[in-house]
Amino acid sequence: MSAIIKALKYGFIGALGAVGTLVIGTHAIAADSDGPVGSAGDQVKKFRQLGTELPSPNAYRSASGAPGPAYWQQSVDYTIDAVLDEDERTITAESEIVYTNNSPDALNYLWVALDQNRFKDGSMARTSAVASAAGSRRGDGAGGEDSYSFGALRYEQAMEDREYGFEFKAIMDGEGETLPYVINDTMMRIDLPEPLAPDASVTIQIDWVHNIIDEVAVGGRGGYEYFEEEDNYIFGLAQWFPRLAAYTDYTGWQNKQFLGRGEFTLEFGDYDVNLTVPSDHIVAATGVLQNPREVMTAEQRRRMDKAGTEKPVYIVTPEEAEENEKTKAKGMKTWRYSAENVRDFAWSSSRKYIWDAMLFEQDDDVNPVVTAMSFFPKEADPIWSQYSTQAVVHTMDVYNKFAFNYPYPTAQSVNSWERGGMEYPMITFNGYRPSEDEKSGEVVYSRNIKYGLIGVIIHEIGHIYFPMTVNSDERRWTWMDEGLNSFLEYMAEYEWEEDFPISGGQQNPLDVITRYMTSDGQVPIMTQSDSVLQFGPNAYSKPAASLIVLRETVMGRELFDFAFREYATRWKFKRPTPADFFRIMEDASAVDLDWFWRGWYYTTDHVDVAVTSMREYQISTQNPEIEFDMDREEDAVRRPENIVQRRNREEGIKTRVSRYSELKDFYNENDKFTVTNADRNKYQSFLKDLDDWERKAYDRAMEDGKYLYFVDFENIGGLITPLPVTLEYANGRMEDMMIPAEIWRRNSEFVTKLIIRDEPVVSIRLDEAHQTADADYSNNTFPPSIASDRLKLKQSNYKRSNMMADALAELKGDDKKDADSKVVPLSTDVEKAETVEAVNDNDSDNDGDTASDASEAEKPKARKDRESALKRTLKRMMNRD
Repeated sequence: MSAIIKALKYGFIGALGAVGTLVIGTHAIAADSDGPVGSAGDQVKKFRQLGTELPSPNAYRSASGAPGPAYWQQSVDYTIDAVLDEDERTITAESEIVYTNNSPDALNYLWVALDQNRFKDGSMARTSAVASAAGSRRGDGAGGEDSYSFGALRYEQAMEDREYGFEFKAIMDGEGETLPYVINDTMMRIDLPEPLAPDASVTIQIDWVHNIIDEVAVGGRGGYEYFEEEDNYIFGLAQWFPRLAAYTDYTGWQNKQFLGRGEFTLEFGDYDVNLTVPSDHIVAATGVLQNPREVMTAEQRRRMDKAGTEKPVYIVTPEEAEENEKTKAKGMKTWRYSAENVRDFAWSSSRKYIWDAMLFEQDDDVNPVVTAMSFFPKEADPIWSQYSTQAVVHTMDVYNKFAFNYPYPTAQSVNSWERGGMEYPMITFNGYRPSEDEKSGEVVYSRNIKYGLIGVIIHEIGHIYFPMTVNSDERRWTWMDEGLNSFLEYMAEYEWEEDFPISGGQQNPLDVITRYMTSDGQVPIMTQSDSVLQFGPNAYSKPAASLIVLRETVMGRELFDFAFREYATRWKFKRPTPADFFRIMEDASAVDLDWFWRGWYYTTDHVDVAVTSMREYQISTQNPEIEFDMDREEDAVRRPENIVQRRNREEGIKTRVSRYSELKDFYNENDKFTVTNADRNKYQSFLKDLDDWERKAYDRAMEDGKYLYFVDFENIGGLITPLPVTLEYANGRMEDMMIPAEIWRRNSEFVTKLIIRDEPVVSIRLDEAHQTADADYSNNTFPPSIASDRLKLKQSNYKRSNMMADALAELKGDDKKDADSKVVPLSTDVEKAETVEAVNDNDSDNDGDTASDASEAEKPKARKDRESALKRTLKRMMNRD
């Protein structure tokens, strides 16, 4: 054994920086793995390669995660003629479907998805709903006490009042011959007269009618919203036609029943759709309008031609829309739309719509210019005019960097309902609207409404990339489009403005997701969509958070961004599976991520790592002339004078030795740290025994004077994670370092890291930037720090919900006398438009008049009669053509 190995001196870093000495010798290191493979004590299982969890590569899907040489997918083309009966709230339609079999299999039958049948009496979705899901929009429920709400009552009454689901008038082949079919809940099997061979096509004619659901009462991904005061409707039509189910290499027919939660995987194809609606309606739809001269006025077409890239222009102005909704036309018009290579078709129709447009330019040979548009009623303004189309353009701008150029000629945001969002090719349905303040009559909106609107539009437009283009299967793996898209939504929100309240009103989603990841009733991300518990965090927030950790902490931006773009590009207009995503991210980055996918996606572990101990050493000189003096000083710190001796001296008690000097001897003159000749001889012997290379290393170590720190980390939460640490030096300097996750590869519960530095460290802090989703930061510092907070002497029931409305509240009590100096950031003056923008940005007071300065003649009702609050706010917020 080399002598230098034994020459370590250490000090335990504590609150007072106490130092001691210890001679360290070599010792056997205990085995890191406590048990056999697969046992509870198997410490290396978290780093085992994903084996049976992933399907084996094959000719359809390669080991690199790319489509294989024999990859295939079906194609389905649709020609549809549909009529909207506004008064009866029904759709009557005829469709011709051309199905092409690109698979290697002969098909005896075709499965067709009938999503409207989810709302039929006796459907599996309705009959399998638990009591706590009564009246819920997606049929969700998680137990709880017996209860029944007005929402549930309205839902049941809506179901009693109308019959929902498809009613078929004809199902025929291309020759007009009736085809046999069987309906199984939300799926219909059409039996073919002869097997459809590979590379062959078949034509099917389906004619149907169905009642449109009351979306507000029933809740779904489409339907109508009724405005009783003016007797008008907004129709958002989705899942409105029979759609061919997907037939895939990994599951055959995807004919799992639609229960309300698991969304859709469909086939790509071309659509020609004729939509006949009341002649005063404005229609937004998937695809490109083919007959603008027949359905748009000359002025509307002129305005569309004026659309540019700087700001939106109105195609239908707020004034025109408000006038249009006052009467109902008796005639009908047909809007003709064509869409190429899309997997679905949706549309919306209403006479209430304001319509604006803006252009987005991209470096793309197929779609160099994209027309971004928004459609919304007056109830959605002013925030929709202000933000919607800008958010559409911003989404494409950011997503193009992470994925690929926007693949279609149009991108649309439609306010077809009051809340929520849903995506379809080239068109999205989005909620969020302002409200009128009851006391002032002003149109106001909360911070949540503003950022909720921007966020939902980014999210739903983002879905046009995932899964409308990268065609993942949400019926099986919800996270593949919701999670990946939520991650990109976060990236776009970071680029919208700093401190964007991305999740739970906070700017860091990693601080929010920990509450879910430490909660009860979790299931792994890789759970089939209809069985997911706590759907929002499981399918959206957790996978999105995982990708932030993967990009910012595990892989780094350069490697992650390249690999993610490779995944998006390889699977553009194709159908990936989780294994394809996992494999590409590794294949394109040379980063082994099996431990990451296993922990984040296949378990419910969470991140909670503690810094439990830190010990400081320097290499000992072993020279007694140096070391013994240091030992004496360190001993005095570690073992202070005992309390009895100190108090005896303070009381003037004399020791016997001090009173009788003849009792003193050698040991009274020399303490235990006195250097002897034997000590000096031992040091010389130590130097003599060193090999040449050891003496050279020793001399250099004495000159360097480095500090060695042994830091203990404990994995409490179970989820493997890198360790971003910050070292604080005695001179106040900070240093960041990243310890890779591979440090846990031999022991996933406890590790010790050796850190060597040139200067003394006074503390170590783990994950200062909150970049790992650590659930408990109280154990992330050594030495531990004191937690500080504030206590309220009395709790208040007041909660800030709508800052604009709160700013209009009249000052009371002692604050009233200071009203002249306390500025309400909303002004009734048109010239004070900037104050509204300022209140959106921060909570501070802004220059402007207070709302309470209005005279009695300007009471809210009188002001409303003179000029509507909507128009006043519109004037303040925009000056748009």
